[in-house]
Amino acid sequence: MYIIFLMIAISVSVAALFLVAFLWAVRSGQYEDDYTPAVRMLFENEVPEGRKAEAKAKE
Repeated sequence: MYIIFLMIAISVSVAALFLVAFLWAVRSGQYEDDYTPAVRMLFENEVPEGRKAEAKAKE
C-alpha cells in the first residue's frame, strides 16, 4: 500500500513541475506568435529580386 502513495506523490510532483514549466513559458511569451512558425517554411528560400541580380553578376 505504501508504494501506491509513493507513486501518487511522484505523479503529482511531476504534474506540478510540468504546470510550472508551462506557466513560465506562457508568461515569457513563448506562445504569443502562433502564426509565423507555420508559414515560415514557405518563405525561407525566397530570394529578393535585388539579390537575384547580385547572384547572377557574381557568376
